[in-house]
Amino acid sequence: MTTPVLPAPVSRLRSIVSGSIGNLVEWYDWYAYSAFALYFAPVFFPKGNFTAQLLNTAAIFAVGFLMRPFGAWLLGAYADRHGRRAALLLSVRLMAGGSVLIAATPGYARIGVLAPALLLLARLVQGISVGGEYGTSATYLSEMAGVRHRGFWSSFQYLTLMGGQLLALVVQLGLQQVLTPAQLDGWGWRVPFVIGALAAWGALYLRTHMGETAAFKQHKQSVATAAIDKGHAPVPGQMRVLMQHPRAVFTVVGLTLGGTLAFYTFTTYAQKFLVNTAGFTKEQATLISFGVMAVALLFQPLLGALSDKVGRRPVLLMFGIGATLGTVPLLRMLAQTHNPWVAAGLLIAALFVVSGYTSISAVVKAELFPTEIRALGVGLPFALTVAIFGGTAEYVALFAKDQGLEEWFYWYVTGCALLSLLVYWRMGETRAEQGHMAE
Repeated sequence: MTTPVLPAPVSRLRSIVSGSIGNLVEWYDWYAYSAFALYFAPVFFPKGNFTAQLLNTAAIFAVGFLMRPFGAWLLGAYADRHGRRAALLLSVRLMAGGSVLIAATPGYARIGVLAPALLLLARLVQGISVGGEYGTSATYLSEMAGVRHRGFWSSFQYLTLMGGQLLALVVQLGLQQVLTPAQLDGWGWRVPFVIGALAAWGALYLRTHMGETAAFKQHKQSVATAAIDKGHAPVPGQMRVLMQHPRAVFTVVGLTLGGTLAFYTFTTYAQKFLVNTAGFTKEQATLISFGVMAVALLFQPLLGALSDKVGRRPVLLMFGIGATLGTVPLLRMLAQTHNPWVAAGLLIAALFVVSGYTSISAVVKAELFPTEIRALGVGLPFALTVAIFGGTAEYVALFAKDQGLEEWFYWYVTGCALLSLLVYWRMGETRAEQGHMAE
């Protein structure tokens, strides 16, 4: 098959930027829940122990993750049949709807159990959205990028994902400055979800002006030609087609396992860890998280570009070795420090190591699959793994703490990182398979 002709550089850059901004907005909406859970947990659940209330919000956070495999299957199959652009438009519409529902739902004191039920519904819808968003946007960025700089441009997947977290923290910091704690607890926590819904509609406008990828266009043309020549053509995006690539599927699971757990441990859960274990105030924890995420953003394109030079596998090995050896001592030190600068330094070190996974995970997965199954192949096994390990990270950590066994969680993260390290050690170099991206 001939190599697809990429769009002109300016058009390609505009599409990559538009897709990345949409990705940022989607992940802002997703992480606003985690960032503001410290404030709205008492609103949606009965009065009681604060850790128990956080457990309830973490459980709904985890349930939202359980919808991600369904979203990955639904939107991944849609993207492989109808185009990456069409699936990205659908995902941002779903995210906007979920944010509106969270912003508008009354608290437990007014509508009782209906409050957490509606919160759960909103997170289920958002789970479908981000489940489809990851695989489709990873595929879109990888196919839009040129061969020489594919690692660099694909790093924008996690750059904007983490940027969404950072943006949620920016909003939180701003509201902490202009509102009193009572106002934040009462109604101020709703503001970020209103902002998220409005931003999602803006992202929808940008995505309507994105171009479709050359690889998908060429594939559609090949399918049409085959249908004319042979009277039929294989239907892309089906599970039976995906199962023709079992090694690639299990490779995605293995390389995601340790990475997703470490990522959610040192990002979304870290803020609660700083408050609930290390003893920092909510405001201090937000400032630390903000500074750490701002620095960690820079690691993504740097390590993505490095992978274009030295290969994907060495960068993944850096993460696997660092996370396996460093997680337990780092979390022990973080639990004992009361110095915000030390806490920030420890988390920056952790996220530098984690960036060995996050910066290139999208391109590695995309390079494993051919065009006709790429969005589903990237998204579904990733979403299943994230739902089981990433989405439950907060709940497992809080449960271990509630049982007086917090250090067990440290070893749990270490064990998962070790399993991924074994996969990185045995897997081949995907950068050498750039031809796969031309299929």
